[in-house]
Amino acid sequence: MGRKRMPGLVKRGENWHINKKVGGVRICESTGTSRLEEAEKYLVRRLETIRQATVYGVRPKRLFREAAIKFLVENEHKRSIRSDVERLKMLDGYIGNLALESVHMSTLQPYIMARQKEGVKTRTINHGLQVIRHILNLASGEWMDEYGLTWLSASPKIKLLAEHDARKPYPLDWEEQDRLFTALAPHLREMALFAVNTGCRDSEICKLRWEWEVQVPVGEVGSVFVIPAERVKNGEDRLVVLNQVARAAVERQRGKHPQFVFTYRGRAIHHMLNNGWRKARKQTGLAVRVHDLKHTFGRRLRSAGVSFEDRQDLLGHKSSRITTHYSTAELLNLWKAANTVCTGSRPELTLLRTACITESRKSRAGAFLGLVETKVSD
Repeated sequence: MGRKRMPGLVKRGENWHINKKVGGVRICESTGTSRLEEAEKYLVRRLETIRQATVYGVRPKRLFREAAIKFLVENEHKRSIRSDVERLKMLDGYIGNLALESVHMSTLQPYIMARQKEGVKTRTINHGLQVIRHILNLASGEWMDEYGLTWLSASPKIKLLAEHDARKPYPLDWEEQDRLFTALAPHLREMALFAVNTGCRDSEICKLRWEWEVQVPVGEVGSVFVIPAERVKNGEDRLVVLNQVARAAVERQRGKHPQFVFTYRGRAIHHMLNNGWRKARKQTGLAVRVHDLKHTFGRRLRSAGVSFEDRQDLLGHKSSRITTHYSTAELLNLWKAANTVCTGSRPELTLLRTACITESRKSRAGAFLGLVETKVSD
């Protein structure tokens, strides 16, 4: 006759499982082994962990990997969750098996040094550190276990690195815009025109939907787009005011696709910064990112004397105002402000680049006007 097994162990399939109530808490989990002796040792360790927590307030040892998984499960709705997943995958090889209390700046140095050696930008490394810091803060301040204890007693200070290698914004002048846009494929040119006249981000333009268009019976405004908060980086509804150039770009797309405004060969585009964009950059010698078009719009608004508050609203920056609730006069004012960057006067920019002040360049508008003065159909 075989010896009696410890109470609370149940064989399910190949492995032994724990099904036991301890101190009013039910434990239901796999031991991860098919051998009874190993399963009993695992149960003994679990019971001792519970006793230490309930009697002495000793927190159970938890790996950073467990905290990372909990964070991802709780935040699967985040707009940046894919980016967080990629960062945590990279981090797992360095700190995944470390106990939470062992994660601090010293143990993060191998990760930081390895990424720097790979030539990764400091901002990318800092994003990983920010995710770690957020997880540790949650573990020490919000996450409670079944014993009424936080996962971590105190969160260590995770210091971000100085971003000396961060690329500075590069607002385009009119001549550079002419060169770049002429080199772009027609579908990218239309999207770029929309970007530099609305300040929208790459993702907002690529996924812009007709259902977000709202007709506005205010003067010559015609319509605007209201992008839902869940599609916007700052988590607020994004009002997109269409000046004359942006309106013309939209009208040229009308009827091409039932869902998305900007498409290529009948499909939505995932990113504007694709091979076509890179080819145009190489051809023109302009190291321009798509986000630089947003900076260009903002700089031109400022040069035209548009107020700070109006620039915030037009660029979709986070503010304390309800930026999708406007009076007729306010909306018309925003529309007029947006049109200051596409009129014939074109405010000139004196740009500070490198260590010297470049000479203000006059607009050479011929090629550009050929792109934007297409007649808008009713």
